[in-house]
Amino acid sequence: MQIKPTDFPDVFEITPHIFKDERGSFAESFKLNILEEALNQKLEFVLEFESRSIQNTLRGLHYQLEPYAQSKLVSVSYGKVLDIVVDIRKSSKTFMQYIVIELSDENNKQLFIPKGYAHGFLVLSDTAVMHYKLDGYYHPDSYMGLNVFDSSLNIQLPIKKELIVISHKDKTLPTLNEALLFE
Repeated sequence: MQIKPTDFPDVFEITPHIFKDERGSFAESFKLNILEEALNQKLEFVLEFESRSIQNTLRGLHYQLEPYAQSKLVSVSYGKVLDIVVDIRKSSKTFMQYIVIELSDENNKQLFIPKGYAHGFLVLSDTAVMHYKLDGYYHPDSYMGLNVFDSSLNIQLPIKKELIVISHKDKTLPTLNEALLFE
């Protein structure tokens, strides 16, 4: 497994080693002890979600506040997405900055996103299946979101806004100035 920091030093891109032969491929996609060693922290994933989405679907930007904040390990088993991570920690040097990383069934990349970041993704392929491992349970009163179209974030998406398939709930999420954030 190759684990390297992104432009956010506590958000990591993880690429498993893939073994290929005439039958196909094989990869060790998760190994807790290696991940914990690289992150220099203990992890206890307690929940896993899978979402299936059509092309141009945008989900997010979502997060949970303390004391129910969640770290996430996300990956794509089918298709291709543009994964979006926004630093929403007011005390951070990278507050309000974002990164985008392509995750796909071809590149097998994963992304570790710690507490304090909003997360979402845009589906680039006909269909995509996204997986999320979480270290905390869903808590509806702590569940928050940030509007991906907030002009103060200036998130550049590769498709026109009118082509994006987005839920009413995500479309009406608060802006950065309106949202509850991490200190």
